[in-house]
Amino acid sequence: MNGKRISTGIRGLDLMLRGGLIPGRTYLVKGAPGTGKTTLAVHFAMAGVANGEDVLYVTLEEPADNIRADMTKMGFNLNDSRFTLIDATPTSERYVLVEDFFESFAGSMEKMTQAIKEKLRERRYTRIVLDPITMLKFTSPEEIEYRRAFLSFVKSMGKMGATVLMTSEFQRTDIEEYLVSGVIELKMFDIQGTLYRGLKILKFRGSGFDHSMRPYKITSRGMVVYHDRVISLP
Repeated sequence: MNGKRISTGIRGLDLMLRGGLIPGRTYLVKGAPGTGKTTLAVHFAMAGVANGEDVLYVTLEEPADNIRADMTKMGFNLNDSRFTLIDATPTSERYVLVEDFFESFAGSMEKMTQAIKEKLRERRYTRIVLDPITMLKFTSPEEIEYRRAFLSFVKSMGKMGATVLMTSEFQRTDIEEYLVSGVIELKMFDIQGTLYRGLKILKFRGSGFDHSMRPYKITSRGMVVYHDRVISLP
């Protein structure tokens, strides 16, 4: 293990990362819908809460009530006072009323950065989740502006000492993968009629890591990563 690490909340993934994530950096979890990106993100958030940290979770696609209901069934306590869940989904009216600076937030990476900075002035959140960033890219009019805003966001969060985990449904995330410190990919395979799930670390700056595709499952208690098994594709 190289330096201080923080847990993802998933033991098998921590072992693949040689002890966990390096704090104060931004990480990307990518995968198709249904691969478990939100479950992994909630594990990360709740590991922070368990460690006595304040955590900010911004949902941009799945309504907050749905996340609370689904994750409560897995045993996560999303009502903890250290956990702040903001519903910034396009159909949500509540976030506009409750969090004024998150208004029209999902339409701009720059507005999102400013909104999170405002929250960080109120409270020292050491872990931040954006789930997913897909909508932010969809609504950006120019690729070059999105790239500039994304880089600004990564730098801003680093200066504030926050560890950020963002999810994406895009299979290709070129600029995001280039700018973040680590990339974790979740995949599903149909092998002779049986569905398998595989997790692979594509990038992890500043550390060695497990390069193998490892199987994982979504259970009634969350995600389990089998760090000592390998998926063998035919």
